[in-house]
Amino acid sequence: MQLEVVATRVSTLDRILPGGFLKGGVYIIDGAPGTGKTILSSQICFNRRPEEGKALFVTLLAESHTRMLQHLRPMSFFTERMLPHQLYFVSGSAVLAREGLAGLQELLKVELKRHRPGVLVIDGFAATRDAASSNLEFKRFVQEIQSHAATGDCVVLLLTSGADGAMEVTHTVVDGIVRLTHQLVDRQTERTLQVVKFRGRGFLPGKHSFHITDDGLVIYPRVEALFSTPSVPDEYELSRRSTGIEGVDAMLGGGLLARTTNGLFGPTGSGKTTFGLQYVSRSSAAEPGVFFGLFESPQRLRAKAQAIGIDLQELERREQLELIWRPQGERLLDELGHEIVDAIHRRKAKRVFIDGFGGLVESVIGPERLTRFISSLANEIRALGAMTMVSIESRNILGANMELPSRGLSSLLEGLIVMRYAEVKGEIRRLISVTKLRDSDFDPFLREFKITSQGLKVGDTMGGFEALMSGFGRDPRATTT
Repeated sequence: MQLEVVATRVSTLDRILPGGFLKGGVYIIDGAPGTGKTILSSQICFNRRPEEGKALFVTLLAESHTRMLQHLRPMSFFTERMLPHQLYFVSGSAVLAREGLAGLQELLKVELKRHRPGVLVIDGFAATRDAASSNLEFKRFVQEIQSHAATGDCVVLLLTSGADGAMEVTHTVVDGIVRLTHQLVDRQTERTLQVVKFRGRGFLPGKHSFHITDDGLVIYPRVEALFSTPSVPDEYELSRRSTGIEGVDAMLGGGLLARTTNGLFGPTGSGKTTFGLQYVSRSSAAEPGVFFGLFESPQRLRAKAQAIGIDLQELERREQLELIWRPQGERLLDELGHEIVDAIHRRKAKRVFIDGFGGLVESVIGPERLTRFISSLANEIRALGAMTMVSIESRNILGANMELPSRGLSSLLEGLIVMRYAEVKGEIRRLISVTKLRDSDFDPFLREFKITSQGLKVGDTMGGFEALMSGFGRDPRATTT
């Protein structure tokens, strides 16, 4: 018989779990105090639809229900009208203290028969282990709970602190374990959710980051796990799309290839953001665009674009372009990745500019996963039909040593455009070149460009000079003494 799945509707938890919990299953939600167990289980209860039956929330903690509801009331998922008809709270702490496990078992029987819930939560379940006179009595108690879950087609969630090793006796008999953690990494708190065990179905492995917000737990499945295979079939096409800069299009043989990921590499002030504005200025109903920025606000971008004759507000008004600003702070890498993918889905975007790569690097906790993250994200974006440019800042202002900031990044990019400075006869000149364009020929020459009132203008090759890539161009015909 096929086991029925009970959706949680909590952020993206149902994408980590196989659609949700299985009806009749008993699951542990494990985590130290403050990790979000009560909030998560409350979200699951409040998210239930009327036709799915009631939820029963049994507490074995000292905190009163009034106090608990006061803490939950500011949350967006809190719905007053559900109390007590669809969500009923019962305190079992006094019965447990007075009558032990036998008394609590009787209380559960009565309340389950009375409410016939589809979800049963027991908060503070570790207290039952403390009340048991032996391991045998405790195991029998857990088995009784499993019996209630099976006969009543009820999902049971046991909330435990994870601090007591004696609770591990339940880990072998329950149907699944979801572990919540929080730890201090440098000065930043990292919260993660991990499915340790889940009988009967597959799940996304590893740790997944989350925030606790006014909406409850907002979970971001690891990009490299969720998109290890793109969500839709990938299609490769040899058509080209304009960069928005005529001279660069000529260097590329007509533009960048559709459905590719490309890097725009150069030092600070070289014109990468201006390039990006011209790139998204070609957004249209046929090619909707997304400008995903981590440094400059939409107001600044609109003003900067206006200065070079680009009306971003008109593109926004037509819903052909979306500007997204995610200033650096304590943003999570997977949070940024999901927001980029969500924006592409929302806009059906065909051209995407990410400004810039350094903001993604700063959001990484565990830099060793960055290459896998970028690879999986790029594969998903390509499969969704978008052409992407990512601005990447060089640490060196001048000089030939322009190394990409992440190992393996060059192999993930189908195209790479390099912007650089060179000192020529005491004057700083801007140069641009195409370093890589997979499956296509391109103009390999260094060309000078200028930032004008109409944006970037690409000129001729810098003929007559040598050593330009060193940052210090010289005329070989000049005599030296």
